Amino acid sequence: MKVVVLTTSYPRDASDVAGNFVEAAVVGVRGLGVEVDVVSPVTFRDFGIAYGGGIAQNLRGAPWKLALVPAFLVAYARAARIAARDADLVHAHWIPSAIAARATGKPYVLQVWGTDVELARRAPALVRPLLRGARTVIAASSFLAAEARKLGAERVEVIPAGVRIPEQIGDPAEPPHVLFAGRLSEEKGILEFLDVTEGLPRVIVGDGPLRATVPEAIGFVPPARIGSYYERAAVVCVPSRREGYGMTAREAMAHGRPVVATSVGGLADLGEGAVLVPPRDGPALRVALERLLPDGSERRRLGALARVSAERFSRPVEAAALVAVYRRAVSA
Repeated sequence: MKVVVLTTSYPRDASDVAGNFVEAAVVGVRGLGVEVDVVSPVTFRDFGIAYGGGIAQNLRGAPWKLALVPAFLVAYARAARIAARDADLVHAHWIPSAIAARATGKPYVLQVWGTDVELARRAPALVRPLLRGARTVIAASSFLAAEARKLGAERVEVIPAGVRIPEQIGDPAEPPHVLFAGRLSEEKGILEFLDVTEGLPRVIVGDGPLRATVPEAIGFVPPARIGSYYERAAVVCVPSRREGYGMTAREAMAHGRPVVATSVGGLADLGEGAVLVPPRDGPALRVALERLLPDGSERRRLGALARVSAERFSRPVEAAALVAVYRRAVSA
């Protein structure tokens, strides 16, 4: 079976954090014997729309680039048609990729993510045919699955995006600190994090539009290095205002670290090992962090539960589920 993966975000090199979860899924299904070609802005002209802060952020920052979107889509569709000539199936990541998928004339599955679901709510009539045309719509969380159904998807499967689960993990650094890892933007809750962790030992990994507000942030780190930050942390905080899936929380749990997160979107699926608080509830976040940081015994208990929960969203589990969806889609 040959599958062509269409994605608007894919790593350009080993240090690139863009779309590395898509690459991990590709590696996983290749390991199960599926032939996969990838079409991304790495392989066609993107007119400066992709990468950087992401397509949505780039267009907000430079509205004149909206005029280049049709050319971007034409280039995307052309590259998709060429790659899919001998393919059995197309796997499109993000709703706009379904436009290129339909241009191939091949059956396709569509994977929805938080950003494009958020944007699709503003123009549901435009995206409904793209969702209904898919053999299956794949969602990483029950929240995204429900949103896809609201937008018109008829056949939806929940397949959590896979995370690597290290065989061994070390002890956290002393004194214990809380970690924030992710995009420095309002929707990720960085402002709430700064407020509620004032006076607490903390480490901030990430970059984004609010970087100037967070001078202590060390910027993004390559995927190969982020694990050491999870391991040194005593607690990982994910205070998002909205979250389609929550990769940071799941990676932290795979490293045996308790997570304090807001109960929004895909974070509601985290399971045991996570402490959930209401979104934008600073006092509840502070109480949870102050309770866990000095309590090594409770952190170890929650961390062990988190590792067990993480088995549900490991990379092998994701790869097997994707291949099963591919086979059903091809034989439908």
